Amino acid sequence: MFLSRSIIFVVFFSACLLQFQANAIRSINNKVKHNNGFEIEAKVDSFLQFREAPEYRNQQSCSVVERRNVELDLVCDPSFVHIAMTIDRDYLRGSIAAVHSVLKHSSCPENLFFHFIASDSRLESKDEFTRIVKSSFPSLRFKVYMFKESLVNHLISPSIRQALENPLNYARSYLADLLEDCVERVIYLDSDVIVVDDIQNLWKVSLTGSRVIGAPEYCQVNFTRYFSYEFWSSYEFSKVFEGKSKRPCYFNTGVMVMDLVRWKKGGYTRKIERWMEIQKERKIYELGSLPPFLMVFGGDVEAIEHRWNQHGLGGDNVADTCRTLHPGPVSLLHWSGKGKPWARLDAKKPCPLDYLWAPYDLYHQMRITTTTSDSLKNFMGYFLILL
Repeated sequence: MFLSRSIIFVVFFSACLLQFQANAIRSINNKVKHNNGFEIEAKVDSFLQFREAPEYRNQQSCSVVERRNVELDLVCDPSFVHIAMTIDRDYLRGSIAAVHSVLKHSSCPENLFFHFIASDSRLESKDEFTRIVKSSFPSLRFKVYMFKESLVNHLISPSIRQALENPLNYARSYLADLLEDCVERVIYLDSDVIVVDDIQNLWKVSLTGSRVIGAPEYCQVNFTRYFSYEFWSSYEFSKVFEGKSKRPCYFNTGVMVMDLVRWKKGGYTRKIERWMEIQKERKIYELGSLPPFLMVFGGDVEAIEHRWNQHGLGGDNVADTCRTLHPGPVSLLHWSGKGKPWARLDAKKPCPLDYLWAPYDLYHQMRITTTTSDSLKNFMGYFLILL
């Protein structure tokens, strides 16, 4: 009889434990208006919980940014260094680590303003992302913006990797419209980067002449392979590179300094959209959001030192392979490609360079909360009495 009761206890306790754990991984419910106009409840799992980062303070040489009550006035302070990043559930762990690295190595961390771009068509809400970022960086100046996926859904063509078809990949083309008019310049960073240098040094890069963007260029890369035979066989398309100030070279759009005033004046969002429309009809490229940037800006990019984008650390777009750093100094590590450091570390199959990413990871492992733990203790006591 005692054995039977013990078995019942173990089974019943295990079931309750699983139920408690299931409840423990739920956070607040958020009502989100979906495309069809109906409100649904979005439940965000607790893996989106992160530890609080250390408090990083300005050096004495930094200009003082006053705290204001009016959000617009705060965003428009001329002392800010503006950084834009996308933010979503799949890459949130990378985004938080990237912000942490920027703050840690900045001489003026209190003078940074982050602009996070989230999708309007996913379950996670603007308020939820705001809460998560605020919990890890209580003093951070930032704002979450909603990007309308409907702007690009009809323009996106199939790519060699599904992740490249994410509409948020195209949000960088709309920064001039998304951010406040007073934000005239911004650094765009992908979510899978780590900055190990003072971001102020990147901010100070001059965009000479009428150049709209600056990025590290890689002229040794075979530029032609980013476009199809259809593209190169048609003079209508290939002539886009004629009359440029220099030979067009490959550059990675995961790290860019962008002049948003010149961007708007030149109508560059529409130019990128036009190439996406052509792609739908003629299939002139394969690699997601990158080729339209190459066609619009190739040959007219402000070349930034390679140290600011040591990219390709995630392998290529098909294989998750380990890579080594390019020769030369390093200011930014970029896990572009299929492999991401957090996924490889969790799988206990890290590449050597993934260990450089790990110290900036603020991911908070799931644990049973105090309330849940107390409830379990009470339950065990009550059940033992029944036995």
